[in-house]
Amino acid sequence: MLLEIKNLWIRYEGAEVLKGISCSIEEGTIVTFLGSNGAGKSTTLRAICGLKAPDSGEIWFNGERIDGNSPQNIIKQGIGHVLEGRALFPYMTVLENLKVGAFLQKDREQIDRNLGKIFANFPILKERQQQQARTLSGGEQQMLAIARALMGSPKLLLLDEPSLGLSPLMVREIGTIVQEIHQRGVSVLLVEQNARLALGVAQRCYVFETGSVALSGETKEMLGTDQVRKAYLGL
Repeated sequence: MLLEIKNLWIRYEGAEVLKGISCSIEEGTIVTFLGSNGAGKSTTLRAICGLKAPDSGEIWFNGERIDGNSPQNIIKQGIGHVLEGRALFPYMTVLENLKVGAFLQKDREQIDRNLGKIFANFPILKERQQQQARTLSGGEQQMLAIARALMGSPKLLLLDEPSLGLSPLMVREIGTIVQEIHQRGVSVLLVEQNARLALGVAQRCYVFETGSVALSGETKEMLGTDQVRKAYLGL
């Protein structure tokens, strides 16, 4: 198992945000978290990448326990994180933002290879590499945020609301990008309000409700449940 979360509890100012959740991700899969705002999805991602320490529970990645590790060490171990809202450096160029994504890499040749792959897969970023990030469209900024995380050569990529604020056409493009990343051997954990996008690309789904996992299973099975069809697909 690539990632395992065991009985995770997190509190903010005394309020229980995560209430003993457990979930797992097999290597080579796309997994999605569905749920309303405040259900605990983004908090789980922040715990995985070391931005929020759990009050109790365990997080294991690639056979090693990582809860309590610093974000830098977690990145080194092979987890990339694309935050909700992209969190780019707006006055830095596209190229400079990409190089920030490789700041823990010591192998210059590997950095150059990764950059070459990024420009091959995101040709618009190569074209715009000397532009400031703030001048890009919303879709281009999301591509840059994803590409920056890929510069760290992750085994697992955490994507938090990648379609937020994008046009329907760009939402479909993000779905294609997620699948292409997966095809290149990177496992993906996708938090996404757009259930059609998420269920269209993921193999497994966890439904969050008020800090707990209310439902989980293979995506094909989940699409057949009234709970998911009515709550997330409007069927």
